[in-house]
Amino acid sequence: MGIQRATAERWASWFRALGDPTRVLILHLLANAEAPMTVGELTECLDVGQSTISHHLAKLAEVRFVLVDHRGTTSLWRINTNCLACFPSAVDVVMGRVPAEFVNAVECAQ
Repeated sequence: MGIQRATAERWASWFRALGDPTRVLILHLLANAEAPMTVGELTECLDVGQSTISHHLAKLAEVRFVLVDHRGTTSLWRINTNCLACFPSAVDVVMGRVPAEFVNAVECAQ
């Protein structure tokens, strides 16, 4: 059995979300941060403007790679470890390294 269409569409959205180097850098920063980060903190770490960071965070949030916690007027961004844990398995299935049935059974916590 191959990959189901709905699964392929979800995975394709993940690959598209990673199609920009700034998004990859944001994920790297959040994955290695000791605590959730604000847009301002991310802006300080990267050589791009605050509105650009916000735009990329929105794209990453669409595919659930990042989650946001609102505390008053502050938004704290963090990695969605459940969703990112599914990503390497998806890559392995696309490359034919593990059976599709294994990953089709795994749901990304949303």
